[in-house]
Amino acid sequence: MPLAVYMLGLAVFALGTSEFMLSGLLPPMAEDLDVSIPQAGLLISAFAIGMVIGAPLLAVATLRLPRRTTLIALITVFGLGQVAGALAPTYELLFASRVVSAFACAGFWAVGAAVAIAMVDVGSRARAMAVMIGGLSIANVLGVPAGAFLGEHLGWRSAFWAVGAASAVALAGVVTLIPRIPLPAEKPQLKRELSIYRDRQVLVSVLITALAAGGVFCAFSYLSPLLTDVAGLDSKWVPWVLGLFGVGALVGTTVGGMVADARPFGVLIGGISTSTVLLAALALFGSTAAVAVTLSFALGFSAFFTAPALNARMFNVAGAAPTLAGATTTAAFNIGNTGGPALGGTVIDAGWGFAATAWAGGAMTVVAVGLVLLSLRWQRTDRAASRLVASGAPASSPAPVSSPRAASAPRPK
Repeated sequence: MPLAVYMLGLAVFALGTSEFMLSGLLPPMAEDLDVSIPQAGLLISAFAIGMVIGAPLLAVATLRLPRRTTLIALITVFGLGQVAGALAPTYELLFASRVVSAFACAGFWAVGAAVAIAMVDVGSRARAMAVMIGGLSIANVLGVPAGAFLGEHLGWRSAFWAVGAASAVALAGVVTLIPRIPLPAEKPQLKRELSIYRDRQVLVSVLITALAAGGVFCAFSYLSPLLTDVAGLDSKWVPWVLGLFGVGALVGTTVGGMVADARPFGVLIGGISTSTVLLAALALFGSTAAVAVTLSFALGFSAFFTAPALNARMFNVAGAAPTLAGATTTAAFNIGNTGGPALGGTVIDAGWGFAATAWAGGAMTVVAVGLVLLSLRWQRTDRAASRLVASGAPASSPAPVSSPRAASAPRPK
């Protein structure tokens, strides 16, 4: 694995820390900026929505720009966004800085993923994505708790300064380690890139990613009150349990990246099915503290075990548009990270309790498993049709194909 891929993982660590650290900083931020905690919480939603919109938008806007130059520009803008957040005198300016940072973050994710894929062979794509996603996992294990610690002892603005410093380190690494990725001899055409959205495999991959991520985060977003109000755990243990989820995520990403290239569908079916079972167990037995704590680690593992396969799968089915493939995956994950908690909040507002969020999340992952099986069936049908065409054998009832490409060449794993 090229060292440059690990540098991209370090950059993602800074991005992920900034994205998630506000969950531990809301009370002091709300007090300092003279807003309510729900208003401060909108800063988190603004970042997620900015990621959803920014990923495809930045991918299109930078389609014909050199990849290395684009990464340098985006990580610079992101770092400046952290500085602006640290200096923001008002809530409105902080909100604006979060939106700008989210756009830069989304663009870096999309372009960085395409660069990582370009630097490795096809059989190592999931491993390369596991390194980048590992940066996000470490952000949850170390970055977010460190941000909360800084916020408690040095003020919430210090956390923004720290992420700005990490962004500067990442910028230096991108400048020195990321090679110049030559543009294709034929310039990318937006119309041709956008044509991937006519491929049913691309669309179903978006749904699978959003549902798999949203299902887990439907419950995880409300894990803190579930641990205290349902399991009866003392609030001082909550950060440690959240950190345990992050450890599970890091281990899951590592293991998933090792096996996803060889068995992508096996990883997807096994990992998402496991998440479904774990969510049902959390709903049924979450009132026991020891069980809830153990399931938190296991959920982190199962959720991130599938992440490298989800990313690699999108690049495989949208190979003609690698930048848009990365952007689409980023947007899909953030749709899930936004929609899942929203569904969980609806369940709680309906009076069904915190444990019911796990049932709602499980319903989302069940649908995701069904879509994975459908995608696998389509792939087998496409390959059978391709073999018939290649052999010249007549077919009385040709099998449907998912895109114009599928009739002329086998779809990669």
